[in-house]
Amino acid sequence: MTDIGKMLIYLGIILVIVGCVIHFGGRFIPFGSLPGDINVEGENSSFHFPIVTCIIISVVLSVIANLFFR
Repeated sequence: MTDIGKMLIYLGIILVIVGCVIHFGGRFIPFGSLPGDINVEGENSSFHFPIVTCIIISVVLSVIANLFFR
């Protein structure tokens, strides 16, 4: 049972760090408007898909997970 407790603590710490990065990092890193993000606007509709932002967030989370769970 102690392993589950440690895992929950690590997961909580990771979520707090990611939340702070998203909240405060938006001022420094323009999440959602990076070069390569797809934004199509028509007369009556618009479509936005932040693919580069998703890739960067995925890479960062993968590196953090590999550091904690090795």
